[in-house]
Amino acid sequence: VQLQASGGGLVQTGGSLRLSCAASGLTFRPYHVAWLRQAPGQERELVAAHRRSGGQPYYSDSVKGRFISSRDNAKNTMYLQMNDLKPDDTAIYYCAVSQNVLWQMAAYYNAWGQGTQVTVSS
Repeated sequence: VQLQASGGGLVQTGGSLRLSCAASGLTFRPYHVAWLRQAPGQERELVAAHRRSGGQPYYSDSVKGRFISSRDNAKNTMYLQMNDLKPDDTAIYYCAVSQNVLWQMAAYYNAWGQGTQVTVSS
């Protein structure tokens, strides 16, 4: 099982980035999927998640209104459009999957892939 996040980089405050996550060795359909991030010295934070049954995605308060997440089960891919980026968004971003009913909680996501670094300069 491999989840590969890509698309990170260095951007100025107010800029945008689009992250992608491609899965191999599993199919997204049976899973809740999420974007999580972790900054140095901080706890892992779930920023966006999709229930496996569909519906509106969940966003953390810290990114609501600025980030847009989407999943494409047919392509086994998910995306995170990040707009109006702020220095506090600087972190390594990961995609992950879960089958736990508590799909909005970071602790229940596993199958972490290799993350992608996002750095927002002030």
